[in-house]
Amino acid sequence: MNDLIHGFSHPFDDDKLREECGVFGLYGSLDASAHTALGLHALQHRGQEAAGITAFDGDNFHTKRVLGHVADNFTSQDVIDSLPGYAAIGHTRYSTTGDTLLRNCQPLFAEFSFGGLAVAHNGNITNAMHVRKSLVQRGSIFQSTSDSEVIIHLIAMSRFRTLLDRFTDTLRQLEGAYSLVSLTKEGMIGVRDPLGVRPLVLGKLDDAYILCSETCALDIIGADYIRDVEPGELVVITKDGIKSYRPFPDEKPRPCIFEHVYFSRPDSYLDHMSVYEVRKRIGAELAREDPIEADLVIPVPDSGTPAAIGYAQESGIPFELGIIRNHYVGRTFIEPSDQIRHLGVKLKLNANRWNIKGKRIILVDDSIVRGTTSMKIVTMMREAGATAVHMRIASPPTAHSCFYGVDTPERKKLLAARMGIEAMQEHINADSLSFVSIDGLYRAVNQPNGRDAKSPAFCDACFTGDYPTFLTDQSSDDVDASQLDMITPINA
Repeated sequence: MNDLIHGFSHPFDDDKLREECGVFGLYGSLDASAHTALGLHALQHRGQEAAGITAFDGDNFHTKRVLGHVADNFTSQDVIDSLPGYAAIGHTRYSTTGDTLLRNCQPLFAEFSFGGLAVAHNGNITNAMHVRKSLVQRGSIFQSTSDSEVIIHLIAMSRFRTLLDRFTDTLRQLEGAYSLVSLTKEGMIGVRDPLGVRPLVLGKLDDAYILCSETCALDIIGADYIRDVEPGELVVITKDGIKSYRPFPDEKPRPCIFEHVYFSRPDSYLDHMSVYEVRKRIGAELAREDPIEADLVIPVPDSGTPAAIGYAQESGIPFELGIIRNHYVGRTFIEPSDQIRHLGVKLKLNANRWNIKGKRIILVDDSIVRGTTSMKIVTMMREAGATAVHMRIASPPTAHSCFYGVDTPERKKLLAARMGIEAMQEHINADSLSFVSIDGLYRAVNQPNGRDAKSPAFCDACFTGDYPTFLTDQSSDDVDASQLDMITPINA
């Protein structure tokens, strides 16, 4: 889910890539809203600006959408009681582009001739502006700046009779990435785009079925993981059970590889792999590819921790917590003064100087985006007395923007798009800098021969520029002309 109008960015999180949405849906329990709120709490890392729940009680739909965290808005019994029903879907939203407005929050809801329909979307529709313009010319009136709203309007405009056919007709007009959970009076629908770029899993709690972005949302309510919803699969859950449909031509899946590097919670199970174990294997690959003499391996918390453990285990260099994170920096500093802004990373991270002084250290982080945070952390380590600071990154250089539901800066602001590794090393003032190779990353996700350039198993466009779908809405300024020849439609 993305916005079509650009603007806001969080001053302390602007050097990390941000997953923009998490979705959760449950059908078949009188505690549907309470379970959905808990599921969204587990998915809070996927979206921290807004949240929403829509429930259905057999007669009426009930919706609450709010700005802020799940725990601040969906924990009171009064709120849960206002969302009665045996089915509910929910959404967490991270908005670093566009206005943080209630009208952009999800689930989106509309009344049709066949009844109400709510939709929660994770991903980004790369032809949304093109479709939106066409819909407006045909008389559609949009209420938000979200790309997700085109789904509602396409369903309304479809000339097919049944809801399932309307839904399929809509999806076939979309490009890009989408994992959707939708609620109707008949049941719940879940669908993943033909390439499976964004994750969606199926679970069960007693007699209730669950659809959600990650397995950690199943764990929090004690539900069982059944399987991943497969790329291009559409599942329909009703009182009669679950049915699976294949409305798209078969394509080779291209799930997002950065889910394993950073986006997903380490306790989730994704693409038939433990995210935590994958991150440890990335760290081990780094240690084999770029060994160096040092006294300590130190993670940049929290996302660099599993890779740092893997690096330490493979290299035999001791692992230590040399940086301590303050978890209580949040919306208080959404618009900081110049003095507070100058403190920068120190508001979140502090050197454990008694461990660092006089030591040669290896810092392990998941990625470098703009490089601003890495530069400040290296400086922090030197000020704490480190005699050498080596930086190891558990992903290849991020040199291209993502257009599939991840908030990334425009390409010219990505450090790796402007500099080679030696220049980046000098820029962040590290004694050495290296990234895991693209083949090393693929080996960590169970591809022993590395990346197959002719048929890669994952979407890795942020590293390679190999975009797997059309990017209709992107101008030539956003995508290199040399890349356009490599872009092929999903259904080619």
